[in-house]
Amino acid sequence: MVDSQPHPDSYYFASANRQTDYPEFSGTESCDVCVIGGGVTGLSSALHLSERGYRVILLEGNQIGWGASGRNGGQSIFGYSCEMSKIRSLVGVDDAKKLWDLSLESLELTRQLIHDHQIQCDWTDGQMHAAIKPRQHRELELWRAELSADYQYDHLELWTGNELKSKINTDRYLAGLYDSKSGHLHPLNYTLGLADAAEKQGVFIYEKTMVREVREGSRIKVITSEGDLSCSYLILAGNAYLSGISGQIHKKLMPVGTYIGATEPLGEEKARELITNNMAVADINFVLDYYRLSADHRLLFGGRVSYSTVPPVQLAASMKSRMLKVFPQLSEAVIEYAWGGFVGITMNRAPHFGRIGKNIFYAQGFSGHGVALTGLAGKLIAESVAGTSERFDLFSRIPHLSFPGGPYLRMPALVLAMAYYRIRDLLP
Repeated sequence: MVDSQPHPDSYYFASANRQTDYPEFSGTESCDVCVIGGGVTGLSSALHLSERGYRVILLEGNQIGWGASGRNGGQSIFGYSCEMSKIRSLVGVDDAKKLWDLSLESLELTRQLIHDHQIQCDWTDGQMHAAIKPRQHRELELWRAELSADYQYDHLELWTGNELKSKINTDRYLAGLYDSKSGHLHPLNYTLGLADAAEKQGVFIYEKTMVREVREGSRIKVITSEGDLSCSYLILAGNAYLSGISGQIHKKLMPVGTYIGATEPLGEEKARELITNNMAVADINFVLDYYRLSADHRLLFGGRVSYSTVPPVQLAASMKSRMLKVFPQLSEAVIEYAWGGFVGITMNRAPHFGRIGKNIFYAQGFSGHGVALTGLAGKLIAESVAGTSERFDLFSRIPHLSFPGGPYLRMPALVLAMAYYRIRDLLP
């Protein structure tokens, strides 16, 4: 693993409620549970375990929220990155229904954590998936019908024509599937709020502490740059940034770059002319655009991907070009911030939870759909450590393949494979 790095120069970091200054770990310690990773998965697991009476130490190689938890699009959405039909084909009808219910629980847990711990993160109800092409319009109709018939989910509204236009001021979309149960938030402030809650509950948090080695056993030994600790249980919660700790699970994960641009403040009137109900939006292209308004009336516009992990050149200009395809009326708006980061994707785009031996747990591969699910992942890990593993095991039963090509060829292979989906996005 590389040495610690500062937060990216993002809008989220510039508007964070606070800057963290947790100590670096040194010396020798012991605990019941060690958590590696200071994002939502790690903090949620630490918080829930501490509430159960465990002595928990959390190690973050950079700063709290430095990874995807503090950089993402902030959209908290039902379901998973892959469709429920894919989940059903992997685990069967009964387990698919249970996993669907857990995805809804993840949304409720997010709201509950925000409420219980008074986290100031600008939670806003409402999210819409948008169709650009006629076949995508049909996909939204079928998706709505499937979720109603198979999962009794009847909270979706399909908007077209003037109704759609009254909600979002663009000619780009033919239809939109709106969900009032989903929503959006300031992801870094949410993550920082979880850290506050965990520390108050008794969790020991350390930043700028790189883990160099993990030695498995009945008492696990975690070696850091300046010390070591022993623990009965270890939680790997670094996701796309965990490379070097466990190749056993990392080979089933691919880090993929994704990017966001934030405009200057547009003013409330101009912002609400774009999205009248302040919902978050994502189209359903494979290489999708996603966006929302911030609390101070900026447009936060995400899109592009880099399967080679190389960021685009002139990122701000690139993000503005994508933004103008949706909102050409923003041609004079300045992009004040542009940043990116890695999400961890799996081959099937389903989340990857599991164990190594009996006392190492991990949750990764949220595939761009982790704002809500990461919080639930932490709660389920805590349940499993405490001896109740049925719900965690629902996820661990999802089969996952390693990315082909080994450590040197899997990235070029993925780049070639994704070219097919980029071409498909262009088809009518």
